[in-house]
Amino acid sequence: MEDHGKQLIQHIADMQEEEAAKLAREMLDSGYDPVKLLGHCREAMEIVGKRYEQGEYFLPELMLAGEMLKAIGDMAKPLIPQDASDGQAAGTVVIGTVQGDLHDIGKNIVVFMLEINGFKVVDLGIDVPIAKFVDSIKEHKPQVVGLSGFLTLAFDAMKKTVEAIREAGLRDHIKVMIGGGQVDDTVKIYTGADAFGLNAMDAVSLCKHWVPT
Repeated sequence: MEDHGKQLIQHIADMQEEEAAKLAREMLDSGYDPVKLLGHCREAMEIVGKRYEQGEYFLPELMLAGEMLKAIGDMAKPLIPQDASDGQAAGTVVIGTVQGDLHDIGKNIVVFMLEINGFKVVDLGIDVPIAKFVDSIKEHKPQVVGLSGFLTLAFDAMKKTVEAIREAGLRDHIKVMIGGGQVDDTVKIYTGADAFGLNAMDAVSLCKHWVPT
């Protein structure tokens, strides 16, 4: 079965969508540990991320990888015992695409990667009003808040969201990370965030650093 795990990683990394889905289904039907299978997905995404950074892959490949991960995740997640996954939660992350932006591919990959790394993720979706972020922080008490936005106009929405979190007296208790599009150190400073991530692997690294297990 270990060979199947390596094969699954290869299929995902090489963008072989049908082969990856078929093999994942066969492995799960044979009783393969769903958490372990999602771990293979994480390894595959690390390869995809490296190929993207090196200019071998582009946005279409990232989109396809996201679709593959969602399909396999939908197969595997229902097979993970709820109490087991709850008990292993490393921390809570509230995440959403900020108001005025409808892009969610990058966010969805980040959500998936955080979940398979043991985080409880509250995904607020796209075009999220500032008040919804504030209310969700009050309700779920996360350690980390992720603000996603692909368009440059999202930077103002990120800034206003961080300001609203501060005005609500919640800023000192959480870390804020931003991602998507053209984020960099200048945007991080402008928005008042603690850090920015260029990809899903960055987001996971930041959360692991902030929420040590």
